[in-house]
Amino acid sequence: MARILMITGDFTEDYETMVPFQTLLACGHSVDAVCPGKKAGDTVKTAIHDFEGDQTYSEKPGHNFALNADFATADPAGYDALVVPGGRAPEYLRMNPDVLAKVRHFFDEGKPVAAICHGAQLLAAAGVLKGRTCSAYPACAYEVTASGGTFADIAVTDAVTDGNLVTAPAWPAHPAWLRQFLAIL
Repeated sequence: MARILMITGDFTEDYETMVPFQTLLACGHSVDAVCPGKKAGDTVKTAIHDFEGDQTYSEKPGHNFALNADFATADPAGYDALVVPGGRAPEYLRMNPDVLAKVRHFFDEGKPVAAICHGAQLLAAAGVLKGRTCSAYPACAYEVTASGGTFADIAVTDAVTDGNLVTAPAWPAHPAWLRQFLAIL
């Protein structure tokens, strides 16, 4: 089974963090959830984003998600795949050079990567989307195209695979996104 790194942070989207973490564990994979500046046993706050007919998603407090590994000692060379949840965390994680280096490793080595919703912000900042097709929350389309990628404007319940990269617009795509990610693992 695969050893998977999940990079997350405070105000990560609740479903986009907890559901893949638990699903991948249930499928027999090992998942290390890490956050810069935090250690195993620390928590990150999550936010629940919902689609309630407004011009954008609403945001409500989520759960505290317990990290189970240390960011500082998580060597990407020891992992088979990467998961990047969405939410607000990617918007500030993308300013961390160590996060960007870890993300780039997975693309440089051709390892499977799953990113959802605002996770594309982190991929764009890492410079790994040039020539790639990537879905994301529609508000992130600009970042995908500005970084040289092609934005996949798909239904909120769909996902797209481009080589080793599986992306989706938001948590309603979990069945398609996780099915496609498991297929390339």
